Amino acid sequence: MPKRILTGTVTSNQNEQTVTVSVERRFTHPVLKKTIRKSKKYRAHDEKNAFSVGDKVRIQECKPVSKTKRWEVVAD
Repeated sequence: MPKRILTGTVTSNQNEQTVTVSVERRFTHPVLKKTIRKSKKYRAHDEKNAFSVGDKVRIQECKPVSKTKRWEVVAD
């Protein structure tokens, strides 16, 4: 099964080897027909601490690295 890849913006890099990535998705409301923006935060493994706040990154599913990390940053 292929691994999911999401694109988002780094919102925090305060922890060692971890970045918090905010991923936004847009969809049309089924009744109102209005475009809605929803965002979700993912914690991703950043091996070299290479990314800082505001960077656009791609994250990919991986095996659990810690209690909260199930994603890893894909080099862009």
